[in-house]
Amino acid sequence: MLSSVGTDDLACCSALLEAMQNLHGMALHAALGGIASGLLKRPGGRYVIGASAPVEGGLCQPVQCEGALFGHFVFPPLTRPYSDQERQRLAMLAAFLGRLMQGRADTEQRVRALDQIEAKLEQQAQILNQMHESVITMDPAGFITSWNRGAEQLFGYSAMEAIGRNVLFLYENEDEEDSLHDLFLEHGGREMEVRRRKKSGEVFWASLSLSVMRDQNGHPIGLIGYLNDITERKNAEKLIHRLAYYDALTGLPNRTLLTRTVDQALEEARHENLHGCVMFIDLNRFKPINDTLGHVAGDMLLVEVAMRLRRALRERDVVARLGADEFAVALFGIDKDSPAYVAQKLLALFDDPFFIDGHELRVGASIGVSLYPENATDTETLLRLADIAMYRAKQGGENNEGGYACYSEEMNRNTLDLLRIETGLLHAFEYNELLLYYQPKVDMQTLAITGAEALVRWQHPERGLLLPGEFIPIAEETGLIVQLSDWVLDAVCRQARAWKDAGLPPIRIALNVTAREFTRSLPDRVGAALERHMLSGEWLELEITESMLMHSTDRVISIMEKICGLGITVSLDDFGTGYSSLSYLKRFPINTLKIDRSFTMGIPDDTNDCAIASAIIGIAKQLRHKVIAEGVEDEKQFNFLREAGCNELQGYIFSRPVPAPDFHAMLLEGRKLALESASASQV
Repeated sequence: MLSSVGTDDLACCSALLEAMQNLHGMALHAALGGIASGLLKRPGGRYVIGASAPVEGGLCQPVQCEGALFGHFVFPPLTRPYSDQERQRLAMLAAFLGRLMQGRADTEQRVRALDQIEAKLEQQAQILNQMHESVITMDPAGFITSWNRGAEQLFGYSAMEAIGRNVLFLYENEDEEDSLHDLFLEHGGREMEVRRRKKSGEVFWASLSLSVMRDQNGHPIGLIGYLNDITERKNAEKLIHRLAYYDALTGLPNRTLLTRTVDQALEEARHENLHGCVMFIDLNRFKPINDTLGHVAGDMLLVEVAMRLRRALRERDVVARLGADEFAVALFGIDKDSPAYVAQKLLALFDDPFFIDGHELRVGASIGVSLYPENATDTETLLRLADIAMYRAKQGGENNEGGYACYSEEMNRNTLDLLRIETGLLHAFEYNELLLYYQPKVDMQTLAITGAEALVRWQHPERGLLLPGEFIPIAEETGLIVQLSDWVLDAVCRQARAWKDAGLPPIRIALNVTAREFTRSLPDRVGAALERHMLSGEWLELEITESMLMHSTDRVISIMEKICGLGITVSLDDFGTGYSSLSYLKRFPINTLKIDRSFTMGIPDDTNDCAIASAIIGIAKQLRHKVIAEGVEDEKQFNFLREAGCNELQGYIFSRPVPAPDFHAMLLEGRKLALESASASQV
């Protein structure tokens, strides 16, 4: 049913799942009513428990599953009647909620069942401690000589039926222990858990304690057996063992059992000089399938994957589910070429589609491989290294088809560096290790400062001052880029406010905007920062890249128009290095084109760079855009760009990026670009 829903429906389902997970009681009921109202876009939606009579002209939809009624969605009569489509959508929501309610009820029932098992085990332990044991005495040959009432109750045989018979008639298997009696008589008592058979034929587990009977001279004359029925305890232990060591969904071993099994295999491998490997398997595209079709379909897919993996491997190979869409495989007693062959074989399992609940689904897998003993000699390290290799395989895959990669030391170094930078960035926010540098922008006619670009630096406690290229890519990969961008925005606005309070006129400070933060929330975030520091939009300029303009054109234009509505100018950074469609310049509200330093560097010696720069300036002039060239380092470049009509420059010819106090000093003294050439001095 979920395969037909739209984006709004998915948002509704997401809200429904979140409410079911986090709310209970009246809070949940209120949230469910709100969700229903949001779905139908009708006011007054409520969720009520139990029976509810429909109101004439209103809407009443039962929420039920498998015959169980959980409640009703109720809507009051309104001026505009409810349509059939609204009724169908509400019925779909009610059906989905019913399944969720039933799932939660089933889960609670399973939890109660486990609680009852645990309580019963505790109660059984108390009973066993207080009840009379069954006591049996036997001669050295195993013939029963006495049989108490506890034994009668336990086995169902009367004393008359049991005395004189050999105790073997109580065994599940008479050949099981025929040689044990002599051992007990020679070495004393022993405790064990055994299976015994009652008169009814029922086989049960018993706790058996044997002690030697001796005559007055100390010679053994027989055995005393103390038995208690422990069947319920054994069954409970079996259940608990299953829950503790196996994945409830797929039936595969879980991480705990995998670790124990591999530990044992490693011990054997050490003694017999065997080779082995551990594979970490992560599914590709599982999350969108799970989110779109629902967790039930996702669970069915995981079960099918588990079955394919298990069938593809040897009986002695270990296949485990680690959680979510992650699996692991452990192979031992293999040659050095086997891991690559097996990895390719497992990847081939995903060539055929999975047919789940009427849907043909295609997923891939990424596999990381760690080798024993080449990479590691313990289970946890092998798993960790295979996980690292899996991420490398995922990065190298195309079109979500996945692939495999074997661990190497380089991967570990890269992962450790990534982890150190990520952890360090979190500390950088906390310990105020981030700072801003400002690279001035200069008017090519007046040679005066017109603005600056804000560039973040990280004063690392161990590595010194780090440039953006050393940590921005990692911030983008780990998701910290949004937090970092918010910090830069606030820091720039705070500094601009300080300059305003110092009496300086508005000067535009340019900020680089990443694709990850170029969302519908960007105008509100920027507007809030300006309002927080009581600034107008003429203090800011946002620099975006061409790649941000490639998709969702209407959405991008809407975002840019809202930004421009705040009085903020928009600059197209690194123009000419991307897709460079002229339609961008016509359709998007762009104020400035920024010539990338890769074209500036070759001016005036490289004719191609000169032609490209001149073309960009010419196009910008025709469209009435301002042009700024970055990376200008000498007067030859300056003179060419100025004669071509470039408006501003940014580069070492005037200044490197400097701390805020130094830039403030430049503004106060009215510093201008100093040139040696006579033509420049006459400007």
